Amino acid sequence: QVQLVESGGGLVQAGGSLRLSCYASRTTYTFGTMGWYRQAPGKQREMVATMSSTGFTNYSESVKGRFIVSRDNARNTVYLQMSSLKVEDTGVYYCYGQRVTTNWWGRGTQVNVSA
Repeated sequence: QVQLVESGGGLVQAGGSLRLSCYASRTTYTFGTMGWYRQAPGKQREMVATMSSTGFTNYSESVKGRFIVSRDNARNTVYLQMSSLKVEDTGVYYCYGQRVTTNWWGRGTQVNVSA
């Protein structure tokens, strides 16, 4: 069993920054792609940013240039540094990890961006 536990969400004003963290209960060396998805109220879950085990990154067009995904395998942690936040970035942010043939998800952390 694998657990992914997010932290770092909260309320921030537009233009501000937040850093999300996701701690994995298994060493992240054993994961393939890891990253972040989000779900806004009334919308489907969407990919925000991912990073492969080799360091290849992929970003949603809506966050390119503002968000940075990183992973620290020594700490079993994946990060999402969010800057220049917009009201439309509001939602629940979920950590994602692909390990062997299984996709694992955290429970999510709420991010609220106020105008």
